[in-house]
Amino acid sequence: MSSSSLKPTLSSSGRSSDPTGEIHVIVGPMFAGKTTALLRRINSECNNGRNVAMIKSSKDIRYAIDSVVTHDGMKFPCWALPNLLSFKDKLGAEEYDKLDVIGIDEAQFFDDLYDFCCNAADCHGKIVILAGLDGDYMRFFSFLFAYFYFSFHPYETRCELCSKRAFFTLRKTDETKTELIGGSDVYMPVCRQHYVDGQAVMEVTRTVLDSCSEVQTDFCLEEVAVV
Repeated sequence: MSSSSLKPTLSSSGRSSDPTGEIHVIVGPMFAGKTTALLRRINSECNNGRNVAMIKSSKDIRYAIDSVVTHDGMKFPCWALPNLLSFKDKLGAEEYDKLDVIGIDEAQFFDDLYDFCCNAADCHGKIVILAGLDGDYMRFFSFLFAYFYFSFHPYETRCELCSKRAFFTLRKTDETKTELIGGSDVYMPVCRQHYVDGQAVMEVTRTVLDSCSEVQTDFCLEEVAVV
């Protein structure tokens, strides 16, 4: 079945009569293959005759507005939403009731992720498969770990600098805000040593830039005073 021919919500004749839902978590640093693993699982559920819907944050417009897209171009149509709790209303209660599986990409962008997953799995019997970062660029771990998940799948990749196992995401810019959407121009997967080294380099760079800024400000003030 070609994903390009699918609508964001896929209908089929089969639906499980088991009301118990499940939560499956796919986590790891950037470029570890999380979205690829998510799409493979979603396509498998489609091929098994389940009704599927895919969701991503409307903030993520890196590759497409209405599709989940991997870094290597694999794609799947989706609902792009600012929050998850609006999904049922957007889809419609009747269509929502028909769903068996809900996929969520870049799950860390949703503040209402916990409430949505609990409602979908515990109350509505949905299988929820979500993929997201296990921590931000400062290594603060994501709340994805807090869920009562049915299965947990940590992914890893190789350090871009030495090819050792990479568990962390290093931000390559001096931007300090937590949420900064970007690709390989902003982030790289790194091992522990290169994460520590990289953070040290970024800190030195910030110190130097701050010092230069202060010197430039003092120089300008001196010029004003002379004038």
